[in-house]
Amino acid sequence: MQQIPSLYITDSDLGGRGVFSSSPIPKDSIIEIAPVLVIPGSQRLLLDKTIIHDYYYIWGQDDQQAAILLGNGSIYNHSFAPNAEYRPDFEGQTMSFYALQEIEAGIEITVNYNGNPDGKGKFWFHES
Repeated sequence: MQQIPSLYITDSDLGGRGVFSSSPIPKDSIIEIAPVLVIPGSQRLLLDKTIIHDYYYIWGQDDQQAAILLGNGSIYNHSFAPNAEYRPDFEGQTMSFYALQEIEAGIEITVNYNGNPDGKGKFWFHES
């Protein structure tokens, strides 16, 4: 796992916990490269019956697998106006998080769970 040293997790106004930085993050910077545990598609439905349901990512070229991100990867909260984005590396089994804009110290780092920072589509889970 690689990440900028200023990252920390604390309570989020968006719900639960979120990822923050104690130092500013410049635009286009790599925030974190998180290792991925790939879950076979045949086991994905089993995850839906657990708390993991709200923390996994859809994974693979055909979106048939699931992925549990290590590091802070599964803690980043969603926003339709994100300040970061994620990029999967299916072959390397990692997920990289990049700053879409300068992120000030103390501001929560958010991503759009749709994958595309401008995406407005439905999620694989239902938001509460």
